[in-house]
Amino acid sequence: MSDLVAPADEAGIASAIHEAMSSKTPIAIRGAGTRSGLGRPVQAARTVTTEKLTGVTLLEPAELVVSALAGTPVAEVEAALGQAGQRLAFEPFDHRPLYGGNGAEPTIGGLVATNASGPRRVIAGAARDALIGVRLATGRGEVIRSGGRVMKNVTGYDLVKLACGSHGTLGVVTEATFKTSPIPETEGSLVIEGLDDARAVAALSAAMGSPFEPSGTAHLPSVDGGPARTVVRLENFESQLRYRLGELEKLLKPYGSAAHLDREPSRALWGEIRAAAPLLGDPSRAVWRVSVAPSRAAAFVASLGPLVAAHFYDWSGGLVWIAVEPSDDAGAAILRPAVKAARGHATLLRAEDGVRASVDVFEPEAPAFARLAREVTAAFDPAGVLNPGRMHARS
Repeated sequence: MSDLVAPADEAGIASAIHEAMSSKTPIAIRGAGTRSGLGRPVQAARTVTTEKLTGVTLLEPAELVVSALAGTPVAEVEAALGQAGQRLAFEPFDHRPLYGGNGAEPTIGGLVATNASGPRRVIAGAARDALIGVRLATGRGEVIRSGGRVMKNVTGYDLVKLACGSHGTLGVVTEATFKTSPIPETEGSLVIEGLDDARAVAALSAAMGSPFEPSGTAHLPSVDGGPARTVVRLENFESQLRYRLGELEKLLKPYGSAAHLDREPSRALWGEIRAAAPLLGDPSRAVWRVSVAPSRAAAFVASLGPLVAAHFYDWSGGLVWIAVEPSDDAGAAILRPAVKAARGHATLLRAEDGVRASVDVFEPEAPAFARLAREVTAAFDPAGVLNPGRMHARS
C-alpha cells in the first residue's frame, strides 16, 4: 500500500506535488476513493488525498452559482443547493453501487475528475458543461485558477474543460465552481411495458423529438421474466406536468399503453437508473458504458450476441450499459470491433485490476488525437508523476 498524504490546504497539495516532481516519485490522486475502480490501475509510491479540503466556499442563488473545495462531499453541495431551491442539473453519477462502496461519500473533486454525469445529461449536458471555474494544482507544483463565476469564451487552453474528465492526470482540482439550475416543482414518468429494444429506442427518440422536454429517457429490458420497461421522465410545474404527460402519452400511443408514475415512484425508479441498478446483480461481471447513435443502439447490442449478460439503455439509446461475464479481456476482443463498426466509443467501467491493466479501458484515440493528448498532459505534468497509467499504459 502506498503512503497516504492528506494536506490540510491547497498550498499543501501543491507542495506535495512539487516534492513528487523533484524526486520523480509517482503519486496517486484521491478524493474519498469511491471512484478508484474507474480507469486503469495506478502504480504509485504515494497517495495524495484532498479529503481535508472541504466546504462550500460560495453559494449565490441569485446568480445560480456554487463553489466548493475538492474534498467536499457531493451530498453536502446538493443539500446546500436544495435549501436554496437549486440543483446540479447534470444529475451527478454515483459510482459506489458499481464498485461496492468504501463507506465514504463521493467528493466534488472526484466528480470533476471523472465528469460523472447521470440520466439528465441527455437534456442538461454533462458535468463539464456546468463547470465554469476550477483551481488546479498542476504537475509542476503550481496553482492555476481558470474560469470564474460566469460562462464566457476563452482563448488558449480551456483548462476548465480539460480538467473535467482528465482523471487527475493534468493536476489536482482543489476547488470547483458550477452553474446551477432551479429545482422543478415536481416530476412524473410514463412507463410502457413489453417493448423490444428497437421499438423502445424508437419510442424514446419520438419522446425526445417532442416539444415536451423529457429529462430522462431509458429502456430496461426484461429481467427474470419481468416485463421490459420503457421510461420517460418529465419535470415541470404541477399544472404543466399533467398537461405534458397527457400529451406525451397520446404521442406514444402507437407504442403501447403507458402507466403514470407520480413524483416519489418516479424519483425512486430514476434513482435506480442513475446508479446503474439493472446491472448490479452479479458484482463479478465486467461493466461497459458505450456511447452510440440511438438509431444504431439496438443493432449494436444484438451484434454482440451471447457476450451480453445484462444491459439497459439511457439517453434514448445513446448510452448503452452492458454487463459481461468475467474473462481475461472483459469481452474487449468482441466489443471493441463492434463499437468501431457502430461508430461509437466505449469505456470499461468495472473489471478486475488485472483486466483493466491489460486492455484499453478508454476508447483508443486516433494517432493525431493521442499525440495531442500526450503533449497537453506533458505541458501540465512534465515529470509524469500524477496518476501515471490511469488513462493509458505508460510508454
